[in-house]
Amino acid sequence: MSLASVHLTGIGGYLPERILTNAELEQMVDTTEAWIIERTGIQQRHIIAADQMTSDMAVEAAKVALADAGISIDDIDALVVSTTTPDLIFPATATVVQAKLGGKDFPAWDIQAVCSGFVYGLAQVEGMMRAGMFKRVLLIGAEAMSRIVDWTDRGTCILFGDGAGAVVLEARESNVENGLIGSVLHADGAYRDLLKATHPHRPSSPDLHQQVNHESADFSLDSAGTAAVEMKGNEVFRVAVTKLGSVVNEILAKYEFSDSDIDWLVPHQANIRIIQATAKKLKMDIDRVALTVGSHGNTSSASVPLALNELYRSGRLEKGQLILLEAFAGGFAWGANLLRWSK
Repeated sequence: MSLASVHLTGIGGYLPERILTNAELEQMVDTTEAWIIERTGIQQRHIIAADQMTSDMAVEAAKVALADAGISIDDIDALVVSTTTPDLIFPATATVVQAKLGGKDFPAWDIQAVCSGFVYGLAQVEGMMRAGMFKRVLLIGAEAMSRIVDWTDRGTCILFGDGAGAVVLEARESNVENGLIGSVLHADGAYRDLLKATHPHRPSSPDLHQQVNHESADFSLDSAGTAAVEMKGNEVFRVAVTKLGSVVNEILAKYEFSDSDIDWLVPHQANIRIIQATAKKLKMDIDRVALTVGSHGNTSSASVPLALNELYRSGRLEKGQLILLEAFAGGFAWGANLLRWSK
C-alpha cells in the first residue's frame, strides 16, 4: 500500500576532530589565507583521522540521527549511504555501516552522485517510500575527501573537508504537502572532464594491474594523497551558477511555488560565491541561507545534510517552513528537493 508523505524525523552530523586551517595550508602550498577566503569563503576544514574510515564517520552521524528520531537501528527498513570515498570498491559502504550499527537483514546500498549524492538519495528514497516499500529509512552522506585530494595542488586542496550527515525518514499517511514535496534531478556527462578524480579510483581501467598501497592513502601533512581531484575551476563555476539557477526555477514551477515562498535555502557548500549567486536568484537574504562552507569546506555529499543539521541544531527551523535543498556536482550532476518542515 502506498503512503502519502515522507518526513524527516531525525537529523545528525559528525565532523572529525582534526581541523586544518588556512594558515596551515599557507605552509603547504603557494596560497594565502586572504585569497582562500576571498575566492571560496572557507576558513577551515575537518580532516579524518588516520585510523578512521568513511564508514566510521557515517556511523557517528547515524547514531545522532537515530537518537534524535527516538528509534534504534532495529526500527530501520533500509539504509543508504551517499559517498564518493567508499571504504572499499565493494562491498557497499552502507553494508559496513549496517554491521557497525548492529543492523541485520534489511537492504543497504550506496549512491554515487558526488556532491549531489544526498539530493539524489533523498529523491530516490522518497519515491520508494511513497510506493510503500519502506516505513523508515536511514540516509547518510559521508565523505573522506582528504583521502583523494592532491595536497600539492593549490587549486583544489584548499576546498575539501571530511564529515558525515544523516537523516531518518519516515513514511506517514498524512497530507502530501507536509514533509518531502518532491525533487528535480539532472546530469550531463558532456561536462565530465571539467571535474573528476583520477587514479587510483579507476577499477575498470587497463592499468588495473598497478596495485595501490591503501595505507599510503592516509592523510598526512607531510605527504600528498595517492588520488587526485582535477578541476577546471572557472568553467565549473560558470556552469554551476547557470544550472543551479535553472533547477531552482524548475522545481518551484513544478510544485507551484514562487521564490518568495522559500523560508530556507540549504545549498551544497562548495563555494560562497556560488551560494550567493543562488540566493540572489531566489531574492533571498543571506541570513536565510544555511552556511557551513566557512567552517566545513566542501564535504561533497555530506555538505547538504551537515548544513541542514547545523540549521536544525541552531533552533531556527520552525514547523511549516518551506526548505529548498540544492546541489551541483561532478558528472555534471545537479538537483534540488523541496520539503515542508514537519519535525
